[in-house]
Amino acid sequence: MKLKLFLLISFFFMSKPAAEDTLFWGQNGHRATGKIAEGHLTKRAKRKIDKLLQGQSLAFVSTYADEIKADRAFRKYSSWHYVNMGLNESYADAAKNPNGDIVTGINKCISVLKDDNSLEADKAFHLKMLVHFIGDLHQPMHIGQREDKGGNTIQVQWFGKGTNLHSVWDTKMIENWNMSYLELADNARDLSKKQIAAIKEGTIVDWVNEVHQLTKKVYGSVKKGENLRYRYSYDHFSIVRDQLQIGGIRLAKILNDIFS
Repeated sequence: MKLKLFLLISFFFMSKPAAEDTLFWGQNGHRATGKIAEGHLTKRAKRKIDKLLQGQSLAFVSTYADEIKADRAFRKYSSWHYVNMGLNESYADAAKNPNGDIVTGINKCISVLKDDNSLEADKAFHLKMLVHFIGDLHQPMHIGQREDKGGNTIQVQWFGKGTNLHSVWDTKMIENWNMSYLELADNARDLSKKQIAAIKEGTIVDWVNEVHQLTKKVYGSVKKGENLRYRYSYDHFSIVRDQLQIGGIRLAKILNDIFS
């Protein structure tokens, strides 16, 4: 993301307390992002999406890309959930996965959805995948380091129980907040039109580079083996909430561009 846009979004959101084997935001996180996106869709986009998904909501299909992982036929999509980058690298500088990454995955989904020659079944499949991947993009540990699988091998404790840094950001903080995805979505921040417009700016790669700035902070927020408790959630859960909302707004932006 361009520095100007990153600083603008940081100004709006920071005035508050400051890999393959992954969980991908967890169900509630993805569903909250899908629900938030629904509130930013145009009427035309809503109609087309409703027809394509046969009445299923974005929140409902948001976990589809996780559900199919148990089927080996879909193994080729595993690397599309994330991108590995060194902490001081940008996406352009990082070594690329020959099997693709979250950027190539998102762009493929958009391409299929925009192609008038695509079969309806293919469009529905790639729409479900797109909803999930945009959620993943905004989870900082999905833009993590190759050597620790996006924090999956960084062992910590969560209220005295063993886990890893990736899981803390995917699910533990959200679960500890004890809200349904509807409650998370309904309690998203009230944003001005100017704030929403700023969030929508940029490309997929810009967004990856922007989120990567948060990734650096996450890596620096813990020590291996540390017992994370209420204070960690107090300091960082606001970032989780913001990322769920930003992801929802940007998902709607992409879908409006495709379907409106």
